Amino acid sequence: SDPAGGVVTALAELARAHRAESPGLDPVAIGISVPGLVDERAGIGVFASNLGWRDAPIRALAERAMGLPVAFGHDVRAAGDAEHRLGAARGYGDVVVLAIGTGIAGALVLDGRPYAGGGFAGELGHSLADPLGERCACGAVGCLETIASAGAIARRYTAASGTRVSGARDVLAAATAGDPIAKRVWNDAVEALAEELARLVATLAPEAVIIGGGLAEAGPALFGPLEARLDALLSFHRRPALVHAELGDDAGLLGTALAARDLAASRSVEGTQ
Repeated sequence: SDPAGGVVTALAELARAHRAESPGLDPVAIGISVPGLVDERAGIGVFASNLGWRDAPIRALAERAMGLPVAFGHDVRAAGDAEHRLGAARGYGDVVVLAIGTGIAGALVLDGRPYAGGGFAGELGHSLADPLGERCACGAVGCLETIASAGAIARRYTAASGTRVSGARDVLAAATAGDPIAKRVWNDAVEALAEELARLVATLAPEAVIIGGGLAEAGPALFGPLEARLDALLSFHRRPALVHAELGDDAGLLGTALAARDLAASRSVEGTQ
């Protein structure tokens, strides 16, 4: 089967349905963002383990299927761009945007510009957190997201306690109620996140770290101990503001729309020259 072709075909059908519902609208560009490793410049989905493609020419396939120019990108970098232009990262030139949910993904903005590193940058969930830890779905051992993602918190608690939970929120509730296993699992996650942020601070010196995704919904129960632990790890470093993301689940959608709008604007400028 061709998973990328299937996705593009489904998107083309969706686009046709939207156009039929809005006869007065005349779209001039389309935005598509996907997870995994993405080469925005080449328009290629390099690798997506959960969607099953490798080196898929998604932009070319989509432009052929839809007959419009396509702005193609990475879902979390699109969300980071939206937070930078419209949300919690406005006003910062050097920012890290972290999405902590079933996994952990990041987007970097340096000197006011998104930094993609050929599609490989921002994979903070797959930086080393524990060399003696568990094997990650990516194949490496001890990745940050095996300890600190919302999915990992629930999984680690179930493994240690034998009690099934629906998510990290249940683990936090148990920790707050005094459950020692829940406390340990939660604290391990906070510690691993703080250590990762400390490394980022020493390497990139961001002015702010924007945190979104399901885990950020814990609010002060996450941000309070995370700030305290990060403070304890830093000395002379530039201390970043830790800020809750503003745009929620719509961030990726908004960033993808911004990319399409930028593409349309650049095409119209080229057309007038």
